[in-house]
Amino acid sequence: MKRAFKTTLLLVPWIALVATQKSHPTTEKATGKLKGEIQFREVGSKAGVRGVTVCGKAGKSAVIEANGSGLCWFDYNNDGLLDLYIVNGSTLEYLKANGSGPRSSYHNYLYKNNGNGTFTEVTETAGVAGFRWGTGCAAADYDNDGFVDLFVTNVGECFLYKNNGDGTFTDIARKAGVAGGFNWHTGAAFGDYDGDGFLDLYVAAYLEPSQMLEPQKKCVWRGMQVYCGPTGLKGAPDALYRNNRDGTFSNVTREAGVEDRDLLNGFTASFEDFDNDGKLDIFVANDLGRNYLYRNVGNGKFEEVGELWGVAYPIEARAQANMGVAIGDYDRNGTMDIFVTTFSHDHYTLYKNTGNHIFIDVSTETGIGLPTYPFLGWGTFFADLDNDGWLDLFITNGHVYPEVDQVGEFKEGFAQRPLVFRQSGPGLFTEVGMGTGLAGMRTYSSRGAAYADFDNDGDIDVVYTNLEAPPTLLENITNSSNHWITIKTVGTRSNRDGIGSRLKLKAGDLIQYATVRSGESYLSGNDPRIHYGLGHKSEIDELEIRWPSGEMDTLRKIQSDQILIVQEGKGIIQTPASRVHKNSSP
Repeated sequence: MKRAFKTTLLLVPWIALVATQKSHPTTEKATGKLKGEIQFREVGSKAGVRGVTVCGKAGKSAVIEANGSGLCWFDYNNDGLLDLYIVNGSTLEYLKANGSGPRSSYHNYLYKNNGNGTFTEVTETAGVAGFRWGTGCAAADYDNDGFVDLFVTNVGECFLYKNNGDGTFTDIARKAGVAGGFNWHTGAAFGDYDGDGFLDLYVAAYLEPSQMLEPQKKCVWRGMQVYCGPTGLKGAPDALYRNNRDGTFSNVTREAGVEDRDLLNGFTASFEDFDNDGKLDIFVANDLGRNYLYRNVGNGKFEEVGELWGVAYPIEARAQANMGVAIGDYDRNGTMDIFVTTFSHDHYTLYKNTGNHIFIDVSTETGIGLPTYPFLGWGTFFADLDNDGWLDLFITNGHVYPEVDQVGEFKEGFAQRPLVFRQSGPGLFTEVGMGTGLAGMRTYSSRGAAYADFDNDGDIDVVYTNLEAPPTLLENITNSSNHWITIKTVGTRSNRDGIGSRLKLKAGDLIQYATVRSGESYLSGNDPRIHYGLGHKSEIDELEIRWPSGEMDTLRKIQSDQILIVQEGKGIIQTPASRVHKNSSP
């Protein structure tokens, strides 16, 4: 069914408080930067995001101490402001004493967005502290009750925190059938693969964790004795859980055809419709093994096509140590492309989706390959950081061996700066990180990353986790006259969040595509809303939404510089007022 809606300036009331463009009149004078250049400033400490994340000891003695953790943006209290959940790790001492036990010395963090540029930690009162060795998270309304729930992966059993709707959560993972047992769970993603209107769950896994309780073997790396990576260790199986529509899930991994028979070391997983057939496929980035691409063939079944479609390996036809995943239509051709990060002294890989069940490694010709070679990458995402209508690319980096600082010929050490690739021309990326305000900031060995417009001012902000340090929260202060629009989807026949919806925007000669997803980057979750940069276009001619149910809605003549909430079958809807601040300086 296709429905068309026309709107001129139908603003959600609380969005009317938002300035149409952020103005920073002192930016050019203070920094010497040209108008429109991507600029960030670090605001984490002043904003109240101060909790330290740990992953073993600073001197790494096992692979489990090196992989770090992720984070998620989600609006847990429905006030129109995105809150922040940071997953925390633990130590080998905890694991050896309490493998699947109830409590670690460290906890996760939930930061409530106050709407004035600051956050308040509400972890304990919300009931989401965890107190285990956490790894990643994915947020979504799995039971369609109007409140976003939270799934947290652990070394050990996972958590499924059901949102009670009163600011608190209850862990129902065991009751729901998704705890997963004593395993090293990593990336998780929600998506409605069978089209029944309820979100299913894919959970990747890395290694069988009991091996971490044994004395660790040493390997020689650059002439030094270091802990061995996953090579030679037993991997762990991924799992696909089908939503039973009654608050529980069933493990359908084998019958759906996504069984991880080779026990590869899975990191990040994501649902996406890569062949535009209306059915969600699954991509899994594996460490030191081929990547999986499970094509959804319908009737609850998948077939693995990673090698056939060209995303299992880069052009060199050898497996990479892929960790992070970014998905987006960077070339605006209507098909979703895939970017993956990997180990140092190898190029990060951009797979261009040709639309014919074939992906091509275009890392070199797009300008991404060479600049990434010295780095070791983790969290990553596509986002239009300057609102010019072209997707840019953000990547966090950090080595796994502290001993790298003793290797003189290495350009990059244990702590590494993020990379910011601006799409400076169609299909051409230029690394501009040192000119974005990051040059004067402290560097860490960083891991999970996610974007969100946390201050609702129309540009994309960034947060990422760091080993043995608080997260880094970057406010986007780009001085630009470019326009934008942000869309929150609300399903009716489809799942409540509209996850899996494909959006197509037309503004004159500008055509862009995007998909609503939950689970991406590295063990993390981005802003669940769709954000488009529009350049100098002040009006959207047409916004088309293909919902997971198959229904099509079309909105026409929409003014830019606003946040819209669009409901399946109804168009733009009204919501309660919310606090939104214009100047996010705490």
